[in-house]
Amino acid sequence: MKSSNPEFSHIANPSSPESTEKILVTGIHLEITEAMRTIALKKAARLLRHQTEIVRIRISLEHVHADRAQFIAKGHIEISGPDLIASVASDDGYKSLDLLVDRLDRMLRERTRTMADRRNNRPEGAEFRDRFAQAS
Repeated sequence: MKSSNPEFSHIANPSSPESTEKILVTGIHLEITEAMRTIALKKAARLLRHQTEIVRIRISLEHVHADRAQFIAKGHIEISGPDLIASVASDDGYKSLDLLVDRLDRMLRERTRTMADRRNNRPEGAEFRDRFAQAS
């Protein structure tokens, strides 16, 4: 699906250069391979569909050499308002990236939902979700 508005064309095509310029992938004590960078960019591109106000997404993958090898993925979304920061640890680097993007996706969805509830003057939105979660 192509967007007719050029300002939002990167949303219709997450692999466009405009969207990948917003995503920074770095490695700490680890060399990021081209395959890992490509997968990280592809997974992080889905975060851009939530809001067009995302300034930058930073993803860092750290390899900790403790008693067992561990990968820590850290994400930082620069957005209008408070930034979103998350961190996930796992035994596999690709699994850490996947878990990090899932967590950031949940944070963005919750932020969008909360903003919509405030905009629509529905303070019961959070209470309803709490009651619904307790019932199930």
